Amino acid sequence: MSSHLDYEINKELGECYLFMGELDKAESYYHKAAGSNGVHPDPYLGLATIAVQRGDLEQAMDMYRKADGIASTDKSLAGMALINAQQGRHDEAFGMYARALELNPENIIALFGLVQTSHMLGRTSEAIAPLERYLELNPGKSEIRYALGGCLTTCGRPAEAKAQLERLLEMDPAYAPAAELLAQL
Repeated sequence: MSSHLDYEINKELGECYLFMGELDKAESYYHKAAGSNGVHPDPYLGLATIAVQRGDLEQAMDMYRKADGIASTDKSLAGMALINAQQGRHDEAFGMYARALELNPENIIALFGLVQTSHMLGRTSEAIAPLERYLELNPGKSEIRYALGGCLTTCGRPAEAKAQLERLLEMDPAYAPAAELLAQL
């Protein structure tokens, strides 16, 4: 059997076991996948996810760095950013979230992470463009339009915030947080 086929099978089994919450089996198959063909970031991303679920952030960071060293992707960057944010390194997290969104403007984890860290750092205005880019691709995503309305409000742009919230409520009339924020404006 070719090492590429071994790799694919072991990676798939790792993903299945991870999805089922069987971390030990998932870990075993991800290690086999990494060993059979060490030029793919995916097994390391899987191992990072397992480490996060076990609360081992140092191990998770090592695995994300390994994956990122093989191929820097929005997933590896967002993962490292999440850990940086959890450990209070918000500037580093912000930069990594921004890089992840350059690679994939639809990475929702990176987008919400960027919004969160931008609020903490007083850099909310820098979250507006990535939110707008996401909405150009997915105009019907209520949570994102709400986040944009919130950022615009924070940045002292209430008229633009109002317009976003009104558009949101036209598309999704039951979205209560938008109605509440609109009432405050």
